[in-house]
Amino acid sequence: MTRTDRPLRIVIGADTYSPDINGLSRFSSRLAAGLAARGHDVHVVCPSHDGRPDVRVEDGVTVHALKSHRWFSHPTFRVAWPWTTRPRTRRLFAELAPDVLHVQGHFPVGRGLVHAARAAGTPIVATNHFMPENLVGHARVPGPLQGPVTRVGWWDFAQIYRHADVVTAPTPRAVELLEAATGLTGSRAVSCGIDVDRYSGTEKPAGPPTVLFVGRMDQEKRVDELLRAFAALPAGTQARLEIIGEGVMREEWTGLAAELGIGARTRFFGFVDDDELVAAYRRASVFCMPGVAELQSLVTLEAMAAGTPVIAANAMALPHLVRNGRNGWLYTPGDVAELSHRLAALVGDAGLRRRMGAASREMVGVHALDGTLTTFEGIYTDLLGRRAQRHLRVA
Repeated sequence: MTRTDRPLRIVIGADTYSPDINGLSRFSSRLAAGLAARGHDVHVVCPSHDGRPDVRVEDGVTVHALKSHRWFSHPTFRVAWPWTTRPRTRRLFAELAPDVLHVQGHFPVGRGLVHAARAAGTPIVATNHFMPENLVGHARVPGPLQGPVTRVGWWDFAQIYRHADVVTAPTPRAVELLEAATGLTGSRAVSCGIDVDRYSGTEKPAGPPTVLFVGRMDQEKRVDELLRAFAALPAGTQARLEIIGEGVMREEWTGLAAELGIGARTRFFGFVDDDELVAAYRRASVFCMPGVAELQSLVTLEAMAAGTPVIAANAMALPHLVRNGRNGWLYTPGDVAELSHRLAALVGDAGLRRRMGAASREMVGVHALDGTLTTFEGIYTDLLGRRAQRHLRVA
């Protein structure tokens, strides 16, 4: 019996994980729980969300949380320092002795696990969620230094990901970016995937239309553009704006909404639980994603699954999700007038919203989580099969 003839023991390394709210965390949580539901023995290694190390079981997944520390420039982000994480991940990896390692980044946890897996001869799969725009934002890097920091960031990324047997990224555009920036070749596009049925529901409620944004309140999300575009809607437009998420810009953007005179029609929710998030998607009339650093945008996929038309910045991977005139529109990043024009068209036309929302629901089917899980299972078993063949040849 080969190791692929039984459920696999899989270690997933993530430098942010549930209950953190971001795309990487949400993907890692879904991947882990989905693989566990298919009978695999799944272990996640990640920084602790409260600083204290612990081991817990969630959704059939064993989570090994390492001691962590608050990141100096972000209210919720925590990191595990590299000088303590590497020996911890080495010991833990030896104890778990997994069939395959799947890391979600090149920061301390992923880095330590890759070194441990390489020493043990364990197959490595590495998925990229890294964007330099996120790094310079979190670290508050001054403008003149952002170019050099970006180049160093990609160089450092390549030093770890070059050890992976298979590298994936969520979209073809993300693969293109990764390979152009690092010189790595042969990467595969694998959608992060979502549970499509989780977000679909009843018809949109009657009443004034609601424009929704979901995401981190950080600079690269450009929520200020959405606020200004919403404020510029034609006089008398009956619409509400809902913003879900937390981050360093929340206070500033809340103040901006008041300055623009839309405070009474704008609600900042902060973090919400999954049930509240699903309810927000289902009641939203229009979803807007003004961010310019999206390697896929899980929240946009979730909104599409809820049958919502989308207006998104024509940047990074968002054109993979939005087809102009079919399920929404793309607009030029920074062009507030264009964004406002697109918002006005959808807010003012219920029939158009229904048609575009139906198109969103149809288009999102190719991103179903089951397909993503099956693809990664195939990658894991293929790597194990190749390793077994190498061992036979050596023997």
